[in-house]
Amino acid sequence: MHWLLMALLLVTPLAWGQTPPISGTLGAVGSDTMAGLMLRWGETLTTRYPDVKLQFQAGGSASAPTALMAGTTRLGPMSRPMTIDERDNFIERYGYPPLELKVARDALIVVVHRHNPLRALSRQQVDAIFSTSLACGAETPIRRWEQLPATRDWSFGSIALHGRNLASGTHGLFQERALCDGYFRNDISEHPGSSAVVAAVGESANAMGYAGFNHLNPAVHALSLYNDDGVAIPPNEAAIQSGDYPLSRYLYLYVNLPPDESLPPAEQALLTLIVSEEGQQIARASGFVPLTTSDLTAQQRW
Repeated sequence: MHWLLMALLLVTPLAWGQTPPISGTLGAVGSDTMAGLMLRWGETLTTRYPDVKLQFQAGGSASAPTALMAGTTRLGPMSRPMTIDERDNFIERYGYPPLELKVARDALIVVVHRHNPLRALSRQQVDAIFSTSLACGAETPIRRWEQLPATRDWSFGSIALHGRNLASGTHGLFQERALCDGYFRNDISEHPGSSAVVAAVGESANAMGYAGFNHLNPAVHALSLYNDDGVAIPPNEAAIQSGDYPLSRYLYLYVNLPPDESLPPAEQALLTLIVSEEGQQIARASGFVPLTTSDLTAQQRW
């Protein structure tokens, strides 16, 4: 059991209410998806400790391992888990693994224009729409709306696709789980953030895109996805928190913490906030889904 996680997860409301003198500037580099959430946690921390500031650089999840490796940051938010290579490279550099902390739940959603009659897709259909490889088992590509039964009479011709760029954890995770590690079509319009994807889909009746759950807005609607039992699961909080929604995911914070050292007080205060009830409610207010008690408890066993 990692002593730091035990201390964080067992912290009492009284302990959080105390305000010993803590100061410092925290640096974090990583996920665009988590930018707003990290800044809200930082703002809350500053109200508690006015001499503590959080500076966040949103370079995409792929930038977090690089910054942690280079020693330019101790905190690396990621909307996907580290790859084996990223973790091994860190261990080779420092001699120990990074601390991995699950901080909230999220989901990848497939969105269409608000007036589009489509309501659900199978994994094979998603793959047939977004990929060239058909690795999930579809027999033919889907390029036009009339190829889908629900939009057979949807008179908008070709499906215009929008997604995230290569640096994004959302891009990598969608490729892995929705495309069965296949290859994206090369005509997908790539955007640096999920909000731009959703905005583009909301402005075009023939568009479809994938984005993070917390960017859903009234200009679009999110599609349900069929699970392996043929049940259409909508991306709502309950299904995301339980993991029943097929493209549910955790959000992570990776920390460079040598096993025989303690975090500086400012970093420890931030992590204490994140896993507290207040911190998890901030995650919900930011459009994400709080961790379950069992998720938090499981991390005590590391």
